[in-house]
Amino acid sequence: MSSFALPAPEAVIDVARIRRDFPALAQLVHGRPLVFLDSAASSQKPVQVLEAMDSLYRTSYANVHRGAYAFSRHSTDLYDAARAKVATFINAPTPEQIVFMRNATEALNLLAYSYGRTFLQPGDEIVLTELEHHANDLPWQLLARERGLVLKRIPIAPDGTPDLLTLDTLITPRTRLVSFAHVSNVLGTITDPCPIVARAHAVGAVVVLDACQSVPHLPVDVQALGADFLVFSGHKMLGPTGIGALYGRADLLAAMPPFLTGGDVAREVDFDAVEWEAAPLKFEAGTPAFVEAIGLGAAIDYLEAIGMERVRAHERELVAYALELLGELPGVQLFGPRDPELRSGVVTFTVEGIAPQDLALALDQCGVAIRSGRHCAHPLHRRLGLTASARASFAIYNDAADVEALHDGIVAIQRRAGTTRAAVPSRYADCSGVA
Repeated sequence: MSSFALPAPEAVIDVARIRRDFPALAQLVHGRPLVFLDSAASSQKPVQVLEAMDSLYRTSYANVHRGAYAFSRHSTDLYDAARAKVATFINAPTPEQIVFMRNATEALNLLAYSYGRTFLQPGDEIVLTELEHHANDLPWQLLARERGLVLKRIPIAPDGTPDLLTLDTLITPRTRLVSFAHVSNVLGTITDPCPIVARAHAVGAVVVLDACQSVPHLPVDVQALGADFLVFSGHKMLGPTGIGALYGRADLLAAMPPFLTGGDVAREVDFDAVEWEAAPLKFEAGTPAFVEAIGLGAAIDYLEAIGMERVRAHERELVAYALELLGELPGVQLFGPRDPELRSGVVTFTVEGIAPQDLALALDQCGVAIRSGRHCAHPLHRRLGLTASARASFAIYNDAADVEALHDGIVAIQRRAGTTRAAVPSRYADCSGVA
């Protein structure tokens, strides 16, 4: 008998209603209804986002900041409004502290290039964790080699959470920057930033928070978290590709040089001199992805209409259910915290005797889309003793039936492969005909 508990009525999300806003989810894959469980990589897009972008392209498209005519003013107004929406969504003090970027990867590279190369000196320390995505690892690795910096990592405890008992020894008076993921894209671990931020600030270090896996899935208040910089990508939170955001403390943004140069970054240019614009414009060289920014604004509107507390509650229940169902299957090993309160909508696992890639391909025949591989986190996989893993990740358009479809697909694949070592629950229908 399942111990899965229904969520409180106020937390219930009408998934059937939400699905109608996502055209891609109405399709059949290999003759089966699509169960999309790869939102940690990139989420599906509601019609409200698609229509916001299409409307501008069709009716009043023009470059921003460049024209006095009506179309340009209209595009600029929408672009500025999108920036304000991002600021409000994460509770940034001002919209001017939001820099639009292509994605979080570009934002982290900007920080390594602009902040790191300006303010970090040989012998200074950078502290990461063992949970990092390559986007929050490789820029700092390169910077450390170039500048003679010392790179340290907070280890993970057996449950997949950062070992905070190491903070006092790892974060020292030589530490100048601490950068870490708010939520792990592999283990789903939600790291409480407050102890790390407090220790970093106590020694005068700047804190960078990779919020790619948190901003789409739970309430994020950048002022309450205390991060000096925060980055996230639009495509993971119902928005389009090619747009993301960097939040920065106003004084730090003011002190940093541009990352790229070109149009809009300079207030005055002479043949041998330049006066830079203030942030955010000095970091947004060239024609920005303003249509995509408007799409991101529409995605924020969509999420706010639901409420991020409800989004978090819904996904927490899905994760709890997934951990329960998959945890009862023989041969399935789960990774990361087992307490749903300590993780977001990510469930990473392996199935004995079946390579993750083979499992993902077989699940695709069941209409279930998951991710397999090392999820741009090779060091973490080595730390876990894995060459690869399978990952299911949830969003607001998923429900308990999707979790059951994942479970059923794994059961069917195990039976077909002959790897099931014991009887498996039979309360769900098998996915037959697995390739």
